[in-house]
Amino acid sequence: MIAEPDVTLTDYGLALECALLAGLLGRPGVRPVGVRTWFVIFFGSTGLAALLGGTFHGFFPDEQTLASALLWRTTLLAIGFAATAAWQVGARVVLARTSAQWVSIAAVMELILYGAIVIFVSQSFSIAVVNYLPAALFLLGAFGVVYRQTRARPARLGMAGLALTFLASGIQQAGIALHPVYVNHNALYHLVQAVALVLIFRGARAVCSLACVVRPAHPAEPRAGQSPGESV
Repeated sequence: MIAEPDVTLTDYGLALECALLAGLLGRPGVRPVGVRTWFVIFFGSTGLAALLGGTFHGFFPDEQTLASALLWRTTLLAIGFAATAAWQVGARVVLARTSAQWVSIAAVMELILYGAIVIFVSQSFSIAVVNYLPAALFLLGAFGVVYRQTRARPARLGMAGLALTFLASGIQQAGIALHPVYVNHNALYHLVQAVALVLIFRGARAVCSLACVVRPAHPAEPRAGQSPGESV
């Protein structure tokens, strides 16, 4: 019997959605590989977090068991990987190569610290939210740069999607529900996230196509139009 069917089913729906979006972005032979790969990791990690979180809420709700503890910690770690992917995408889109490398290193170090916290210190979902928000803001800024320089409407949709993720997090943290049993605050969070992810996907496709146009080039790097797929 499913302990929290509304949360579990909406989580599983998110997992399926993310698998589809990651598959659409990850088609072989499509460039630029770097930005696109990190977007695939972003959607893949989000989907994995949803799959594990749904299993935790539905079938392992007793937090005192080993299986429950492992599931929840892995869920939080997957959210951390999604945040790291957001940092990596934003850095590759709007920063020159050297600056992007420093941000990439900092993001990995931050992921290690976050992982240590959720494994050994606290497993509160608010820790994942606090960790995720700066990365989402950075990615929002990257979408904004793409839109400002190209006026590509999908980049603006990506911005709207990230804004919706902030709203979804606020709903979850505030405990806002449509119904205490059928659509509680976690289920409503998932429903809003489902819409947000589609919008982010639209923005991701635009960013993958236009990243080489907007990314600042180091003097030693090829400019836009000069083997752009290799410069990302």
